[in-house]
Amino acid sequence: MSFPYSSVTFIVIFVAWEAAVRFLAISPIILPAPTAVFADMVVHWRDLALAAGTTTWEILLGFTLSILIAVPLAIMLTSSRAIEKAIYPVIIAAQTIPKIAIAPVLLAWFGFGLRPKIIIVILIAFFPIVINSVVGMKSLSTQTRNLARSMGATWSQIFWRFQLPNALPSIFAGMKVATTLAIIGAIVAEFVGADSGLGYMMMLATSELDMAREFAAITILTVIGIIFFAAIEWTERLVLPWHVSIRSDRHD
Repeated sequence: MSFPYSSVTFIVIFVAWEAAVRFLAISPIILPAPTAVFADMVVHWRDLALAAGTTTWEILLGFTLSILIAVPLAIMLTSSRAIEKAIYPVIIAAQTIPKIAIAPVLLAWFGFGLRPKIIIVILIAFFPIVINSVVGMKSLSTQTRNLARSMGATWSQIFWRFQLPNALPSIFAGMKVATTLAIIGAIVAEFVGADSGLGYMMMLATSELDMAREFAAITILTVIGIIFFAAIEWTERLVLPWHVSIRSDRHD
């Protein structure tokens, strides 16, 4: 078992945080101590758990759909130069639009239910998956492609046996970035219009100057983000045991 360096880092951060709040007499309205945040989590665990469940479901649905949209879209973009020239600039242009600006529009169209939140998560999370997938799909060397063709391989055989396996490391890299963006998307959607979720709870806590509750929600969001990222990383290790990055980690 490797030494838990990250655990030591977190412990040092929390100890320094607690010490700074106590010795500098920082007001809890400005910065609550970690012990105060933990106490609030214990007292209000039921409300926090319900809010965390709502936000996690939004993230999970939006992130899954972003993968199901982004990867086939990347395959389509790399399969035809004409399609790439027609659609790729549109994707880039759409990504430059601030999602916080179109969130009220989506709420006006779809109401305050789950659908607009899922759409916002997809709009934010799918972009890095598309970009990294396109890069991965294009990274197959011409020599490998020509060699496969000279041996009679069809397009589907080249894709499934060479192009897709070669692109998987880039696809997983995009998914790792997208996990953090999916969380941001869910919180942005809940800030704009929601009656449940951690984002909604954070807005209520801010309006009431309840910083302990605010930091409790942030802490839970951090844990959710770590779990999502670890799940993608575990899946990557399971699917790509042959990749150099996985083999080098195992030897460390």
